[in-house]
Amino acid sequence: MYSLAPVAAAMDLLSSALVAISSALTPVVPAGAAGLSIVLLTVAVRLALVPVAVSQVRAEKVRKRIAPDLARISTRYRKDPQRMMTEQRKVYSEAGSSPFAGCLPGLVQIPIVLALYGVFVGASGADNALLSDTFGGVELGATLTATSQGAMVEPVFVLIIAFLAVIAWAQRRYVMVPTMRDNAAVSTGAATPQMPGIVTYLPYMTAVVAAFVPLAAGLYLLVSTGWALGERLILRRILPD
Repeated sequence: MYSLAPVAAAMDLLSSALVAISSALTPVVPAGAAGLSIVLLTVAVRLALVPVAVSQVRAEKVRKRIAPDLARISTRYRKDPQRMMTEQRKVYSEAGSSPFAGCLPGLVQIPIVLALYGVFVGASGADNALLSDTFGGVELGATLTATSQGAMVEPVFVLIIAFLAVIAWAQRRYVMVPTMRDNAAVSTGAATPQMPGIVTYLPYMTAVVAAFVPLAAGLYLLVSTGWALGERLILRRILPD
């Protein structure tokens, strides 16, 4: 996937930005310039994607607002799928949205997120010298599995994985489970909460991934997932229903 022209071009741009930020920070924080540059670049990309997140949350709120209407239609026309789809599209249209409004913005950010992750695992093939710099006493290109063989686990890896697990717990409890229950109520017309599915545990995969990818990628995962969680919770609160 990293050989695709759009992703490769984005990776080259992000690699150049990473080197520039690191060079600017070196005189100020020489020991942590490379790691801090990863944090700042990740935050900059997430800031650029804020409009995408706003679109997703707005679509989520619209879906929640029209959920009772969709549930009534599902119940009334369950024996006539064609009529049910027509009536549901009408409800979405009147609300100024569509069934895909929450999905399309997410698709927009996939190439960008892939490119950013690719930079931090050294997939770009360029500027990889930055991965030899250290953060917390560990090379940014090192992995937990490589550094822990026959030795104690480096504290920086422990902290990153622990924080990722906490973020995953919060994301499951405050984002994924409520969303799944809302979606179940829409699709089935049920008023009672549904039991959360195994898919809600997927956020914990970031903590698992962090044990096998370079430290640079682990830092990216920590900042990006933490930002995404805080962003979603804040937008849900401040955007009107």
